[in-house]
Amino acid sequence: MDEFSYSAVAIEHGLDNTPPLEAQRAIRNLVRKLLEPLREYAGCPTGMHISSGYRCKELNRLVYGVENSQHLLGEAADIYTFGSCRLLEALQESRLNFDQAIYYRRRGFIHLFLKLKGKNRRQVIVK
Repeated sequence: MDEFSYSAVAIEHGLDNTPPLEAQRAIRNLVRKLLEPLREYAGCPTGMHISSGYRCKELNRLVYGVENSQHLLGEAADIYTFGSCRLLEALQESRLNFDQAIYYRRRGFIHLFLKLKGKNRRQVIVK
């Protein structure tokens, strides 16, 4: 939970970025059903790291997140790896359930989103 709620921007602005209970449920779901299985499947030697997880409303505004960001619900994480791990390809090959994966080539991270409730689309976007 600490990895998901940590934010240098939140600390800098004195924000409490502790996820509420429903967001904690969504975070546990995301970790158990997507992030940990992906980490194991991809086998990245340097691991997989979260650059942004849960965001309270004020933190989301400060980092210019979209108003309806899934980070607000604990259903999304921005992840990256070091080295040549092909995380997006591993995600697509793994057949793991996810709603959306947005790969930001220039910035080198993937935004992963898994709904706690409802149907997930397995949509992949490359920007």
